[in-house]
Amino acid sequence: MRGDYDNDDRRRSRSRSRDRHDNDGSISAYGGSASSGDLQMAKGPTPVSGLPPGLPSVMPGLMPPTQTGPVPTALSSILEAQQAAQDKINRELFVGNTPEGTSEMLLLQFLNGAMRRIKLVPENDSPILQCRVNAKFAFVECRSKEDANLVLNLSGIPFLGSNLKVSRPSKYTGPYVPSKTWQELTGQPITPGLLEGISGSAEEKIHRELFIGNTTPEMTEQMLKDFIGKAMEQVGLSTAPGNPITACRVSGKFAFVELRTKEEAANALNLNNIPYLGAMLRVGRPSKYTGPITPHGNWEDILAKYMSGELKLPSQGGEGAKAFIPKAEPSQDVAIPTTIPSSTIAPLVARTKVVELQNMLTSEDLQSDQDYEEILEDTKDECGQFGKLTNVIIPRTGPGATKIFLEYVSMDDAEKAVQGLAGRTFDGRKVTAVYFDEAKFAKGDYTD
Repeated sequence: MRGDYDNDDRRRSRSRSRDRHDNDGSISAYGGSASSGDLQMAKGPTPVSGLPPGLPSVMPGLMPPTQTGPVPTALSSILEAQQAAQDKINRELFVGNTPEGTSEMLLLQFLNGAMRRIKLVPENDSPILQCRVNAKFAFVECRSKEDANLVLNLSGIPFLGSNLKVSRPSKYTGPYVPSKTWQELTGQPITPGLLEGISGSAEEKIHRELFIGNTTPEMTEQMLKDFIGKAMEQVGLSTAPGNPITACRVSGKFAFVELRTKEEAANALNLNNIPYLGAMLRVGRPSKYTGPITPHGNWEDILAKYMSGELKLPSQGGEGAKAFIPKAEPSQDVAIPTTIPSSTIAPLVARTKVVELQNMLTSEDLQSDQDYEEILEDTKDECGQFGKLTNVIIPRTGPGATKIFLEYVSMDDAEKAVQGLAGRTFDGRKVTAVYFDEAKFAKGDYTD
């Protein structure tokens, strides 16, 4: 989860995929072998791995990763510095659409005053501490990450003839925090195109964002942005000229990319399993995505169509891979009865402090000890947003295996988790969240 299993839920698949490469040295039937010879390719132009000969390369020359020095002895100081840097990122916000010549002090006072006006903070309080202004945007630093969450609600506020866009900076990798716009909070009308101008709204942005798993340390944000964008252009998955990737942020062993449109985001799903620098990139929806499942193929499907001659690239005068993207089943109009038969209504279940999550994990996800620990930590972080957790159990074998059990301090917190998690999609599967018997949970009995 990442904000809903954001993210990283897919690190498990990534770890397994990387383990397989390390064990047998192979990548795929199309990608070749991850030998030292492959690494030498980094000295010259780097092609889209797996494309047949004759297709243009997509990347300029890449320098091999630099050699790291000895591990410093003052490890605690380093960790403290890293924690302080992460805390600053969590407290920082991007402010876009600022008019030219905006004064830092004016913007700082204006935003603090707006927070007080709509009573998001007490009277005379100033949650925004600093502001630095660039040509057409600014960054503000808040007192705490909780204050930053509140300031997000100022997005869309009118300022000197512009509507400011308030959002997380691209380097933010924390959980998704729901927010409203200034117009929603104040009851002002939302003019056509306003939401797109102030960030496309949080919900719209989720539909344009994709998770990239199996990244390696040498992959930078610019490298991934160029590689994925150029691959989409070459095989005809982009809908307009230019790089369809507008932003990329790397976090450890995975990344997130933001595309220009929802359509291009859906098209990019067909790059799943594309080889790059010795790794098979996982391309999918982030865990916070709650929209409909998007039918798509994989990179090997595109290659198979190209090798058979069915797929003609745009450079060859063809339509490209878009012509072969699986289509969703057409919806059929169904008469909805005005009354619902009582037999179709699910029986009421008594609330408890324990929540059972089903259909999120597979037995393969739990085989590796490292993957298991990562899943456990991610679950605690993400599900802890609904309330205080007292216990998290993920059975690896026996009754309850592949299920997740969350024990909260109160029934109210458990109810928030059930309402917030039920129906979400995770790796293409629909999550079920239900209450679980507290007495059975206390005994370690995870049978239904």
